[in-house]
Amino acid sequence: MTDLVKFVQDEFVTKKDFPEFSAGDTITVYYEIKEGNKTRTQFFRGVVIQRRGSGATETFTIRKMSGTVGVERIFPVNLPALQKIEVNKRGKVRRARIFYFRELTGKKARIKEKRN
Repeated sequence: MTDLVKFVQDEFVTKKDFPEFSAGDTITVYYEIKEGNKTRTQFFRGVVIQRRGSGATETFTIRKMSGTVGVERIFPVNLPALQKIEVNKRGKVRRARIFYFRELTGKKARIKEKRN
């Protein structure tokens, strides 16, 4: 049964070509918002806290600071409203899910950049 579900997801779900990113990376997500009969593009720039799931159900969580308030948003990878994803910085972290990042403030909340 699971093989059948996986086959249907691979065949019928349209894959978008997004760059590789992981936890700790700073990315910008451009997505479409519908207001009445108008549509506009809005972006959300922040640090990726986690990626979870696989295939059609994969999601990623982004956290940004809006003034002094932390804002998190969960995006499904296969969301039709997603237009593009830009990777701004590659972060060097040791974990796949950096929930400890929520409690950090000031200079401690910085993530080192990966060196090539």
